[in-house]
Amino acid sequence: MSSSPDYIQLLVLAPVAKVVVRQLSRFLDLPTRLARWERVLGYIWVPAVALFALTALLNITSQQVSGGYWLFVLGTVAAVLVAVRAYRPARTLLLALGPFLLYKLVEFVLEDATGRLPKRFDDVMDSTQGFVLICLVTFIFIARSQKKTLEKERLLREEEERAKRLIEAQNVELERLVAERTAALTHQAEELRGALTDLKTTQNQLIQSEKMASLGELTAGIAHEIQNPLNFVNNFAEVSAELVTELEEERAGATRDPGLEAELLADLKQNLVKISQHGGRAASIVRGMLEHSRQSAGERVPTDLNQLADEYLRLAYHGLRAKDKTFNATLQPDFAPDLPPVEVVGPDLGRVLLNLLTNAFYAVRQRQQRGEAGYVPTVGLRTRRVGEQVEIRVSDNGTGMPAAVQAKIFQPFFTTKPTGEGTGLGLSLSYDIVTKGHGGTLLVESREGEGTEFFISLPT
Repeated sequence: MSSSPDYIQLLVLAPVAKVVVRQLSRFLDLPTRLARWERVLGYIWVPAVALFALTALLNITSQQVSGGYWLFVLGTVAAVLVAVRAYRPARTLLLALGPFLLYKLVEFVLEDATGRLPKRFDDVMDSTQGFVLICLVTFIFIARSQKKTLEKERLLREEEERAKRLIEAQNVELERLVAERTAALTHQAEELRGALTDLKTTQNQLIQSEKMASLGELTAGIAHEIQNPLNFVNNFAEVSAELVTELEEERAGATRDPGLEAELLADLKQNLVKISQHGGRAASIVRGMLEHSRQSAGERVPTDLNQLADEYLRLAYHGLRAKDKTFNATLQPDFAPDLPPVEVVGPDLGRVLLNLLTNAFYAVRQRQQRGEAGYVPTVGLRTRRVGEQVEIRVSDNGTGMPAAVQAKIFQPFFTTKPTGEGTGLGLSLSYDIVTKGHGGTLLVESREGEGTEFFISLPT
């Protein structure tokens, strides 16, 4: 067997080609991208073995045999790179391999049978070889960097895909939980709806009870108020009847005294005037009672707040005295004389004043029952004009309220009275009438053990 360099080169090139193809397959992931090519490339060493056998058999010593095989390997690698050119590192390797393959092709063409180049091409080929090798190495490193980057991107995409699948699974679970929770909330909502209906029914009953209680207090106050003029009417009518009888007797006598008759007629006339005055007063009270018992239409009309406040002050006071004849209190009305008429719903604002005044009298009565020495129950009602507002103040020197109670005083159903004496809706309704019905404000200031003052502020 010949021992020429061609034999040795073929023996060396076969495993080198095998290693190159294996590294290329691993680098480009050919089993996934080009499964058929990967299987064919596994036999890249076969042509080298065949050429080795042929040169050995025919005793061929041409250096171009090994060069031709090497060009075959490089061409095969180039074909693979072209096939997977969609992969960015493959395109980079193709750029690296192009100059090197072209250099090898030119070298193969220029070499003689002994593998030598003509002397005139030595310098050019040496310079070109250096440039080609640098270009090859550089682009290989670039391709490796690109592969690492793409690998990181692939891992990141896989991680995102896993996260997406996890989120989708969690979403499915959340949807299931939301569906269960929605069903539970729907059931609770139905129960709450039923409870709300029952609560509204109870609230309406309590409001009606509160209205009836206020009506009872109003009726008691009116009854006490109207009793005075009726007593005067009855008394003066009785005296007038006696005067008429006495006058008839005088005129029927044998001797008549004109002076006495004139005096009796004067007294009778004066009594009739008194009867007329107190009858008018009783009629006025009845008219007021009819006005306040009328259902409110919600229409605002110009109203004299001083007169309204004075009427309800007396009604509230006599309403409590109708329940407790022993109760007495000092009333301190203080009405601004220059107060202009204010557009309000009179019956509604009257209910507010009656509620506040009734609470004030209740507070001073409670303190009076403690038996404090020198204590004089006092309730004040004051009107003032403050800028563009009209202010009504209801004050008392009763039991007062702690801060915790003041914070809840306008809440529905909150009451400090014992069970059965209050529904806790009076101040809540009053607050709504003032704030929502009239666009005003209702505030409270209180000092425990000293007294309470409510402030009503209404726009003029």
